[in-house]
Amino acid sequence: MVKSLAAGVMLALAAVAAPAQTWPDKPIKLVVGFTPGGAADYVGRTVGDALGRVLGQPIVIDNKPGAGSSLAAEFVAKAPADGYTLLIASPSSISVNPALDAKWGPSVQSLVPITKLTASPLVIAANPQAGIKSVPDLIEFAKKNPSKLNFSHAGMGSAPHLGGVLFNQLAGTQMTAIPFKGGAPSVQSVIAGDTQVTFATPPSVLPHIKSGRLVGLAVSSPERSPLVPDLPGMKEAGLPQYKLDFWYGFFVPAGTPPEIVKKLYDATQVAMQKPEVKAALAREGTDVSVSSSPGDFTAFVKDESRFWAKLAKDSGAKAE
Repeated sequence: MVKSLAAGVMLALAAVAAPAQTWPDKPIKLVVGFTPGGAADYVGRTVGDALGRVLGQPIVIDNKPGAGSSLAAEFVAKAPADGYTLLIASPSSISVNPALDAKWGPSVQSLVPITKLTASPLVIAANPQAGIKSVPDLIEFAKKNPSKLNFSHAGMGSAPHLGGVLFNQLAGTQMTAIPFKGGAPSVQSVIAGDTQVTFATPPSVLPHIKSGRLVGLAVSSPERSPLVPDLPGMKEAGLPQYKLDFWYGFFVPAGTPPEIVKKLYDATQVAMQKPEVKAALAREGTDVSVSSSPGDFTAFVKDESRFWAKLAKDSGAKAE
């Protein structure tokens, strides 16, 4: 009887361990909370392609825009905890949206952080026809035309949105925030002249600055970024107290086996160190910035959440 019971326990443990040992044996879905063409999509596709080669299984991108990327976070939080559904997320869905609307909190709490992927500043850019060529120009124009200057952003609570809100607070301006469902349509609105200024992620805006369709004003970090060397930092631009950087990271549903979490973390580290990945991200003004462990990334997210949540609440923003 004892032998039979022991055998049963061993079989049960083997059944639990088997999925982790064979993972991955089918394609992995990478959920992106924004439309194609924006920074999250670009980073997701660049990293996903390399990660798929490391793991030996394709990474399939699934764009699920809406609610400032919280719909994507909720989708992944409710997915099977088997390692086959992965979320790429920024502070917007992880820290900001739960601060704006408590209903998103349980979803975020049901996600397991894997690793940070990238870090970069925002880029402030303007339509060439607006006549704004620098940050002092922007502040002067905005103060002379209160509430008549519109800035586009990638959605309520996104880093670009809060970048504009923080700018208004520190510069004493009253630019009106115009939300879009992602970085690409937000930037296109400035190119078309429907809005005049954007606070955008580098991958979504730098190609248009290089082509002359937009004028780059500055990056949101205090100093110049080596990834965007032609644009001044905020100290040089004349607003030294302004500082805002954003990041992207990987998350999986709570309950994902630790063995799979470790495999995914290890494979991501390998993928992020590939020269072609670093080069592709650098071309778009984004730097590789990986965590030393899933635990390190978990602590980082908790610390970051305090900053982003306070900024979101101070902004008076409402959840989408």
